[in-house]
Amino acid sequence: MAIHENLLGGPPPTHLPDDPGPRELLAAGTTPADVAAKYPTSSLAWARLADEAFERGSVVESYAYARTGYHRGLDALRRSGWKGHGPVPWEHEPNRGFLRALHALARAAQAIGEEEEYERCSQFLKDSSPTAAEVLG
Repeated sequence: MAIHENLLGGPPPTHLPDDPGPRELLAAGTTPADVAAKYPTSSLAWARLADEAFERGSVVESYAYARTGYHRGLDALRRSGWKGHGPVPWEHEPNRGFLRALHALARAAQAIGEEEEYERCSQFLKDSSPTAAEVLG
């Protein structure tokens, strides 16, 4: 038996490659819009744009930003070998942009009355990372 064999029979966790550029710019105070313009594939930048829009009451704008971050994240997950299901651990920091975008999409969907999408995204977040679902609320 291999030492790293998954005894539960599910897919292994997906760990996105680290891309510190967007994270470092955001930490240094660069606006999410500027980071998204420089790094348009960064789910983290789009998630931060979604959060800002939601906080100021621009729910439809938040939904659009979150959907962009979500789809950019799905692209990255697929490039990393993800097959449409399985763990995407919050504990691996590069995964957090996607998980934040997924959370933001669920939140905005609920706010505009898209109950099916809210439920789907909320369950997807819980299935991907119970820790992220707990941390992000």
